[in-house]
Amino acid sequence: MKTVRVACAHDCPDMCSLIAQVDGDRITKISGDPDQPFTAGFACAKVNRDAELVHSPERLKTPLRRTGPKGSRQFEAVSWEEALDEIEAKWKAIIAQSGPLALLGYAYSAHQGQMNRHIVNGLFYAMGTSRLQAGTVCDSCCETAWDLTLGPVGGADPESVVDSDLVIAWGCDLMAVNVHFWAKLEIARKRGVQVVVIDPRRSRTAVSADWHLPIRIGTDAALALGIVHILVRDGLCDRAYLAANTLGFDQWERETVPRFTPDYVSDVTGLPVADIEKLAAMYGAAKRSFIRIGEGMTRLARGGQALRAVATLPAVTGAYGRPGGGALLLTAGSMDFNFSAVRKPSGPAATRLVNQTLLGRELLEMNDPPLRALFIAANNPAVTCPEAGKVREGLARGDLFTVVHDPFMTDTAAYADIVLPATTYLETEDFYRGYGNYYMQYSPAAVAPQGEAWSNFRLAQELARRMGVVDPVFAKTQKEILPEFFRGSTGAVAAVEPSSLFDGVPVKAAPPAGQSFATPSGKLEIYSQALADQGVPPMPDWQPDEQEVADAGKWPLRLLTAPSYFQPHTAFSGVAFLRQREGEPFCVLHPQDAAQRGLANGAKVRLFNERAAIGLLLKVADDVQPGVILVPGQRPGTEAVDGTVNMLCSDRLTDIGEGASYQSTFLDVEAWETRA
Repeated sequence: MKTVRVACAHDCPDMCSLIAQVDGDRITKISGDPDQPFTAGFACAKVNRDAELVHSPERLKTPLRRTGPKGSRQFEAVSWEEALDEIEAKWKAIIAQSGPLALLGYAYSAHQGQMNRHIVNGLFYAMGTSRLQAGTVCDSCCETAWDLTLGPVGGADPESVVDSDLVIAWGCDLMAVNVHFWAKLEIARKRGVQVVVIDPRRSRTAVSADWHLPIRIGTDAALALGIVHILVRDGLCDRAYLAANTLGFDQWERETVPRFTPDYVSDVTGLPVADIEKLAAMYGAAKRSFIRIGEGMTRLARGGQALRAVATLPAVTGAYGRPGGGALLLTAGSMDFNFSAVRKPSGPAATRLVNQTLLGRELLEMNDPPLRALFIAANNPAVTCPEAGKVREGLARGDLFTVVHDPFMTDTAAYADIVLPATTYLETEDFYRGYGNYYMQYSPAAVAPQGEAWSNFRLAQELARRMGVVDPVFAKTQKEILPEFFRGSTGAVAAVEPSSLFDGVPVKAAPPAGQSFATPSGKLEIYSQALADQGVPPMPDWQPDEQEVADAGKWPLRLLTAPSYFQPHTAFSGVAFLRQREGEPFCVLHPQDAAQRGLANGAKVRLFNERAAIGLLLKVADDVQPGVILVPGQRPGTEAVDGTVNMLCSDRLTDIGEGASYQSTFLDVEAWETRA
């Protein structure tokens, strides 16, 4: 029996340091690393079961070649040599006939290791193929809006929350997606610090907080502006901080803020005037307020404006200038690594882009040339992407040669021509940096690859050799590549000697206390000239969205999606215990809406709109407001009554950052038996 210190590679802001107990070629237990201050000795309920993920009987054991229709899950086992020979021959033939733009490499976030995640996209970058505009299904809206407001910098250190005097979890279910921040927050609560949750649903975090404000979906910007209105009215603004550190406050105060009276904000958000007044008073009285911002509030038509409005609040009170104060969206912007060494080893500076949110449309409509070959790793777009029905229609094209590299037979892999068995993170060596904390860690493999599984790293290097791509990164080991990540780095990252990381001990690289800004002006830009130049409102605002208003007139319910506690996404689908804990895919409807439709708890129901219809189990609960239907987690269609939730969502893009607008979805629900 031995222990191995590793880093968690799941798509989560905490990036926990873990201890893997290994007996021979098997992991017997996963637990949190007690020597990493943020992980603090515990792992979440999901990661605690990752030994079962590695050794799941559902793992793919060999390469597979399709033998039946796409989507039929009919495959035969082949050798790695046969599979790679076919991939090489197909790709070379397609390039000869249609050029490299006919190929698309698609690797995303299911493996957060900076080498295994990015070397696949680096291969296709070097080959000059069509290029994935990644992140639009997740964080491109919020990250772009943050960068336009504060610049490409990280937010407050989450460990500084122990010094805060008020904490707001705004659109962030900490217990589902940021449990170690919640643990730090409990330290502050022992001092009497209050925790406020602003969220359309009554999540576990909301239940455990001191106060929950059940805001209407899509009205976060209005509430933030309403708070500013009251702070201005009551003389609670830090005028000295605003004058020294912001751009455009005077104009914002004069032209936009006056509209957002408490009565108006109440009408928009559904919150009582008294609660809006109370929240603004609490925020104005706090000196070291900390806002933990969730990404979900930006996954709608005008999500960028929501982020900008909320992220500006700590500037109005001066909290950005004080330890324990400010806001946290992501930390990665202040961790100045040269990941381009792997992401962009060579290749043209510009080429054709494929927006991840628009994958289904591009598979069906892109031409000159059309996409003829697709390689997918570390993602499951047949479930994850909006218009998931379109994605599946595109994947079903007989003339599209698709390769999927995954540990499991996913909904996406079912449409592949070749499926290759992938390692999990516990079978790979890699370098990690958090995006919800300021830690970095080099992690060895805890066990050897299971069965015939290959890592993304190994596969990309072999495909590079076969395709004649000769950049050094495709011949180096992970340890040889790591120093490249630090080349030209600045700030706290520059102080770290790369070779010191090989002992696997986590290292913190936090920026100095107090928020810095990296905008063109060097200040927090309430007024953004870049947005003005794009024809987008240059100051944070809230306006009703015309398309949402029209859709709400046609459909009585609005969709709310959020991470679930045991199956937040399909990366955990291979653990039977977690599937059982979560139960079958379900939706949540308020008792009033259920009664109006004659629907009972536990019934099979049909969710439908003009795009699709899916089947889920119904839970009747007042966790959501009337007029909202909640679908937690992203689950495979094979587990549900029928279909998967993102079939209902359009591929409309957000106002800023060209992101996905999942929460701008309207629909209705009825008994499954009445389906057309």
